Amino acid sequence: MLTSALTLAHAAHAQEGEPIKIGVLHSLSGTMAISETTLKDTVLMLVEQQNAKGGVLGRPLEAVVVDPASDWPLFAEKARELLTVSDVDAIFGCWTSVSRKSVLPVIEELNGLLFYPVQYEGEESSKNVIYTGAAPNQQAIPAVDYMRDELGVESWALLGTDYVYPRTTNNILDAYLKDNGTAPEDIFVNYTPFGHSDWSKIVADVVALGAGGKKVGVVSTINGDANVGFYKELAAAGVSADDIPVMAFSVGEEELSGLDTANLVGHLAAWNYFQTAESDANTAFIEEWKAFTGDADRVTNDPMEATVIGFNAWVAAVEAAGTTDVDPVLDAIVGVEVPNLTGGTATVLPNHHITKPVLIGEIREDGQFDIVSQTDPVPGDAWTDFLPESAVLDADWPGKDCGMFNTETDSCVQVQSNY
Repeated sequence: MLTSALTLAHAAHAQEGEPIKIGVLHSLSGTMAISETTLKDTVLMLVEQQNAKGGVLGRPLEAVVVDPASDWPLFAEKARELLTVSDVDAIFGCWTSVSRKSVLPVIEELNGLLFYPVQYEGEESSKNVIYTGAAPNQQAIPAVDYMRDELGVESWALLGTDYVYPRTTNNILDAYLKDNGTAPEDIFVNYTPFGHSDWSKIVADVVALGAGGKKVGVVSTINGDANVGFYKELAAAGVSADDIPVMAFSVGEEELSGLDTANLVGHLAAWNYFQTAESDANTAFIEEWKAFTGDADRVTNDPMEATVIGFNAWVAAVEAAGTTDVDPVLDAIVGVEVPNLTGGTATVLPNHHITKPVLIGEIREDGQFDIVSQTDPVPGDAWTDFLPESAVLDADWPGKDCGMFNTETDSCVQVQSNY
């Protein structure tokens, strides 16, 4: 018996130095590579920095990088590979909502842990996901409030790329605007495919919204290179940011990098971080990023900050739990508070979302943003208050073990996510 105990103790000691593996599930090829490669690099930098501090639980971290290649079903396959073949303890990944929805059944089946770092449409809370990007109440709603209160916008063009994030976000905004007195005829909603290029009729329709003399504003959930043609068409129609301001939810420093910004200057974006944020933490992060990439021109952006917050929250939860096992880590992570890059802190909430300040930025000629508004931290809301079927729902994993809890019937609708 003594020999057996000594053997086990020796084996445990020998394993202390074995790497803790984390998965990196971001597209390195295909249409999303331009955005997602940056987040892969961010995770690699964070792993390098954490290992320089001694790793986690006295063990080094090892990043296992896969390429789902902007192919949504392949995200699910690669997530399964990370969890069953590579045996990772957490995954940092996904960008589009359709890629996240593809991964959800896999990580819930296998009890994995995903940190999702991009603003999204809400209407979801999974036990197996920590959402470190913005929910609609941390981006879309405050952005509309700013346009109405500060810019005097009365007529609204909700323009989006045709997929789940823009459609759900615009459904929420449509309901919110009507609840706040906007007439249905003062809301124009339009969806276009990825890569759409002919914007002349749509811009003409937007301009026509102001025929009655009301101030028009555009809320843009247009994604990818379609933005270039949209802003060009606005300029060609003689429309300036003063005439019709555009508030974008998917245009940040990475998207502006290398573009001719002449047609974009003065238009707006809503995020929870901008590279121009003034804080010691941000100054240090930018320096570290440029040093790590060896490129003085590499920009930082909001999903990078969300990746940093998620990574640091995971490390803190693992250290508190004393293990990388998913269930103890999830128990430990609610309430974890870590620094953000704008000078405050982010707290992980019982609904698996976090607290985030809302920043409005005005696009500059150099592709950066002048921050014109910043709120106190806002708690992320998994279920919007502005759709009747969602207003009655709550998410509370430590208290109710449920991400879709009906507060009227006092019952859990379902534990598994809506895919």
